[in-house]
Parts: sequence; structure tokens; C-alpha cells
Amino acid sequence: MFKRFISWPYIGPLAIVFAAFLWSIDALLRQSLYSLPSIFIVFSEHSLGLIITLPWLIKFWPKIKTLNRKTWISIFWIAVFGGLLGTLAYTRALSYINYIHFSVVVLLQKLQPIFAIILARIILKERFKGRFYLWAGVALVGSYFVAFPNVLPQWQDGGKNVWAGLLAVGAAFAWGSSTVMGKYSLRELDSRIVTPLRLGLTAILSGAYILLFMDLGSIPRLNSEQLFYLVAIVLSSGTVALSIYYFGLKKVQASQSTLLEMFWPISAVTIDWVFFDHALTWSQIMGALLMLTAIYRVTRRQGELQE
Repeated sequence: MFKRFISWPYIGPLAIVFAAFLWSIDALLRQSLYSLPSIFIVFSEHSLGLIITLPWLIKFWPKIKTLNRKTWISIFWIAVFGGLLGTLAYTRALSYINYIHFSVVVLLQKLQPIFAIILARIILKERFKGRFYLWAGVALVGSYFVAFPNVLPQWQDGGKNVWAGLLAVGAAFAWGSSTVMGKYSLRELDSRIVTPLRLGLTAILSGAYILLFMDLGSIPRLNSEQLFYLVAIVLSSGTVALSIYYFGLKKVQASQSTLLEMFWPISAVTIDWVFFDHALTWSQIMGALLMLTAIYRVTRRQGELQE
């Protein structure tokens, strides 16, 4: 029965949509940890996730020992950009929740497909037709109006709203490159191998940063409420969502996964409206439509836009 279920044709797309829904809940949980240093949150959630996925690591260790250098490079890239830098930038952006709506942060990081394809042009030397650059420009214009509904950036409170927008775009770049590398790794690897390796490497890197660059005496002690939210992140939008996403990514094309992930900003905007009464302005709605339409056209017709 279980084998029949996981071989169901729609299980891959549904897995990605469900993971996207869990990611939209992430902002509700993560903003409750605003008093903790971002790097400490990254270390804690990935360490907890590694503990949960440790049985997979032990089970597949013989296979892991045989991985070649290219596969390790791609996994290391995923850990640095997708795990450490992307999560760090996203968490930091959400810490400015009093200056920018979290739905705006989510919408901005959906620029990641544009960055992924641009990286393919730079790194893989893929060439694209003029229409690609046109749609990429439309996406960037749309993202600007999402971030700055008053057209010009507002520099109140030291420009924290601008800084939050830049961090969200930085997360988009980090996760966009990670998606490309993740698809490469999953061509030959079980998602149960990639998930604990990403979690473990990210925990090691963030832990090393804390030991080398932070005063250990200043590291906060988690209270029961903070620990609850960290565990909730791991068991919903963190490790669990990541495992579900990699399971779905293995069963669908990269361009299709990008479209399915659009459920994330849609659900995030809904949650922001329902829980915080934060409705987007008309300029933000138009910007979001421009951005999502451009991303849809780029990913849907990627083959037609290549030379």
C-alpha cells in the first residue's frame, strides 16, 4: 500500500506544495526567536535536524563513503548557500518584522529562479535569448514595487526596511544556487542521504563560526518557549519540510518544482493577512503579479528562451 502511494503520479508535485505550505508557516515560528542571534538559530535548528536524521546517516554511511569529489562539492555548496547563508539572511530579514511585512520577505526571496538561471549562464555558459532578459527585468521591477510600495525607499529607522529587503534578495540568490546544486546531487543520491549531509555540514559551519568569532559567554541560554519554537521549526518547516521537498524534487523537473513552490508566497500572503492584518497595497499586488508572472514565463518556457 505504501509503495503504491509513493509511486502515485501526483505524489511529487503534492510533496513540493505541502513543503511550500510548511515554509510559509516558518515565518510565524521564526519571528518568535527574534531576540536570539541569527547564527545561533541556524546552528540550533540544523543540529536538532541532524539528530532527527541521524538514523539515515548511519544507514547510508557505506554509500556516503563512496561519493565522488563533484558530488561532495555540490553538497558542500548546498550546505553553505542553501543551509547557512540563505537561512541566515532569511532569518535576519524576518528579525526586522516591525519594519517590513514577512509576506514581502517571502515574495522577494521567490526571485531565486532568476538567479539560478543567471548562474547557469555564468557558470555553465548557457546562452539565452533576449526574451529571457526581458522577463528577468520584469521580475526585478516587480520585486522593487513589492519591497517599496511608496516607489522610493523609505529610510526611516536607519533604513532597516531596505536592509530587510536586501537580505531577502540575498536569500533568494543563495537558495537559487542551492536548488541547481541540489538537483545535480539528487540525480544519483537518495534524498535521505542529501538531507542529513546538508544539515550536518551546516551545523558544523555555523558552530565553527560561533566558536571562532563569538564570545562564548554571550551565547544565550534557551528558555522553554524558545526551545519549543526551535523544535516546532525542525518538525514542521525545517527538517521535515526539507525532507518532503527533496522527496518531491526527485520526482519532478526543476522548472516544474519552481512553479509548485509559488504556493509558498501565496500562502504566506494569506497568513500575513489573517494573523497580522497586513494586506498588500495595490502597488505591491501589481508588483507581485509582475514578479510571479515573469518567473512563471521564465521557468515554463526555459527551453524556448535558450539559444
